[in-house]
Amino acid sequence: MSLVSATNLGLVGVGGPAPADPRRRDPEELRALAEAAGRELEGAPALEIARWAAETFGDRFCVTSSMADGVLAHLVSRVAPGVDVVFLDTGLHFPETLRVRDEVARRLPVNVRSIRPRMTVGQQDGQYGPRLFNRSPDDCCQLRKVEPLERALTGYDAWAAGLRRDESPTRANTPVVTFDARRGKVKVNPIATWTQRDVDAYISRYDIPVNELLSRGYGSIGCWPCTRRTKAGEDPRAGRWAMFEKTECGLHV
Repeated sequence: MSLVSATNLGLVGVGGPAPADPRRRDPEELRALAEAAGRELEGAPALEIARWAAETFGDRFCVTSSMADGVLAHLVSRVAPGVDVVFLDTGLHFPETLRVRDEVARRLPVNVRSIRPRMTVGQQDGQYGPRLFNRSPDDCCQLRKVEPLERALTGYDAWAAGLRRDESPTRANTPVVTFDARRGKVKVNPIATWTQRDVDAYISRYDIPVNELLSRGYGSIGCWPCTRRTKAGEDPRAGRWAMFEKTECGLHV
């Protein structure tokens, strides 16, 4: 049973629903845009996909980044200088991850927004008990990632993520553009068709900030309690929540 509810997240019963955003596009219009773009942009270069999103949504478009590297932030900044880059500061990140965030903010023409959970780690321990990530990682992700992203995406009609089809079997069918029905927004995955070799080449060409942990045996980097080094032959995300039947944090469902 989940320990987390909408009530104790502060999502209901606090002054009623949030006022409607007058600039928000109708979800059905967004769905139609996403479905058409998903077909038309399949096979298009990543920069073209990013340009379509920037031109279609303007300042209603943002980038999300886990700061494993600055590839997606750099790519989108080439067609949308000053774009917002959303980083979910869970309070449980490796220091190396925070260093990439700071370097991206310093070196790239983007606006990094660090979004924190409603509770500190200590406050969460007090309400749910210590080390919730060991007992109920889904609840911990809900509190420290999923709910903060919902808040962060308020004011946007579309967002870009760095998902790639080669990362794991669960991401093998990732579309380049899709409609996120749960959030009522367009989700753009410009580098969905890239391989690790493509990523490495881009990093080398543009001198992109990269998380040092990737060179120390980590194939995918999340919060430190739920991330381990990957073994030879494992897919890059095998080191995430390795003790649980869990492959995603809930951001990309």
